Amino acid sequence: MPALESSEIASKARLLVVDAELGTRTRTAEHLRWKGYQVTEVGSGPEAVASLEDSLYDLMVLELDVPGMAGVEVMRRSRRMHRDLPIVILTAHATLESAIAAVKVGVVDYLIKPCDMEDLALVISRALEESAQRSRHKRLLSMVGEAIEALRQPETPAVFTSLPMAPAPPASAGLRLGSLELDRQKRVVTILSSPPRAVELTEGEVSILSILMDKPEQVFTCSELAKHALGYEGMDKWTVESVIRSAIFRLRQKIEAGPDAPHVIHTVRGRGYYFSPA
Repeated sequence: MPALESSEIASKARLLVVDAELGTRTRTAEHLRWKGYQVTEVGSGPEAVASLEDSLYDLMVLELDVPGMAGVEVMRRSRRMHRDLPIVILTAHATLESAIAAVKVGVVDYLIKPCDMEDLALVISRALEESAQRSRHKRLLSMVGEAIEALRQPETPAVFTSLPMAPAPPASAGLRLGSLELDRQKRVVTILSSPPRAVELTEGEVSILSILMDKPEQVFTCSELAKHALGYEGMDKWTVESVIRSAIFRLRQKIEAGPDAPHVIHTVRGRGYYFSPA
């Protein structure tokens, strides 16, 4: 997919500007609209959180000194709701605490007022371009994983021969843990919600989920999952991680209430993944 030009990104990007100072907020929003962005303005922490709950944004510009909720808490809540949301801090009230929190949350930039609007626009443009590149990379990983999974699926034979009847599946074909019930034989996982929801899985997804559920709370590396769940050995580290991350991403889309804030399949940065009964 060809990369979007800056003007194309701007024409589609939705920004949330959070600032209690009406004059500054208006000037910032108007300048960004002039740049081609779609801008929503709010003046308090609770309004910012409500906006993030109700709508999808491509980037947030946040003043830390807002009423109703500390700016640091707005950052933390926004990250829990939208893991990949770029956040730009634009504040006249910089503190060591907020700077440390910003680093932990992973903000794009931390700008001090007064700030030249062109400098802010440049920071936003770069952040949106990087975000678009990450999204394209995730889609590519998903496509790679789906292609490899398709290659692993056994082909249905064109001519059937007389075979003895298969034995009944063992009791271990079923696995129930927390809010999930996995039928390995039928390749179906049931989310025990109200009402229950059944989701069909691929063979590879069943294998990965089985290993994670068999040993809850145990962290498995990408290499371990690739070897024991998919039978992949001798592959380079990048390919292994791409395949497993893609498979985990698809699993989360199917079984998690919110893939961006998983409660069942957890990530341990730099190590791997583990299953926690929910």
